[in-house]
Amino acid sequence: MTSYLITGASGMLGRDLQAALAGRAVTALNRADLDVTDLAAVRDAAAGHDVVINAAAYTKVDDAEAHEAAAYAVNAVGARNLAAAASAGSARLVQVSTDYVFNGGARAPYREDTPLDPISAYGRTKAAGERFVLEEHAAGSFIVRTAWLYGAHGPNFAKTMLRLAGAHDTVSVVDDQRGQPTWTADLARQIVALLDAEAPPGIYHGTNSGEATWYDFARAVFAAAGLDPARATPTDSSHFVRPAPRPSYSVLGHDAWADAGLPPMRAWADALADAARQDTFGEK
Repeated sequence: MTSYLITGASGMLGRDLQAALAGRAVTALNRADLDVTDLAAVRDAAAGHDVVINAAAYTKVDDAEAHEAAAYAVNAVGARNLAAAASAGSARLVQVSTDYVFNGGARAPYREDTPLDPISAYGRTKAAGERFVLEEHAAGSFIVRTAWLYGAHGPNFAKTMLRLAGAHDTVSVVDDQRGQPTWTADLARQIVALLDAEAPPGIYHGTNSGEATWYDFARAVFAAAGLDPARATPTDSSHFVRPAPRPSYSVLGHDAWADAGLPPMRAWADALADAARQDTFGEK
């Protein structure tokens, strides 16, 4: 029986990965269980597992601008440690990465082989993690880039919008950043499908299909929750200045799925409708 190790198991994606792997031999470790920056601990944890899925990450994008070394330790060194341990044990590795490895200046979906050009500390640390994985274990690793995640088991944009709607008649939402809202339950199932298919190692883009602005996403969230979509009003990113620059365009292409003989993830609007029916936005 294939045995799986999930790091970052208490996070939004980590929880959904456990659900997607229900009934299989899974070791689920959170930050308290495993410090991914400790190579010896990582080697011990990975020993005996056939698959390692690294969902551990330093995801505080703005905080990383002032604490890049701390973000690098988790996102880059941690990825290197897991890749080295997986290589030593002949295990497959899934490294979850991000759209932030790109600069956001494109106007067509980013191909999987687009050169990396991050514009934030968080993006730089995740890009370094990708490079380390390819250096340590390219023959057995899957880099799965994702973006704009929401899900049942953690704070996210959809929950924030509904919370704000509970306190305000209207909510101003940025309409000049474009990406792909992605349900973590769909992403978890796609990662499992990738592994089950014994697809070739490489880079895959794990985002729901289609594209939207944050304003479009907010309107869809309100509609799915039975609220008036007009309560979301458009604005631009100049009204929400943050320490870390955000990519203005984060749409990822999905060619690698077809090359591997697998369908890409479904349309984001269809996923959102399912998520709403399953009360994904309720407090959990």
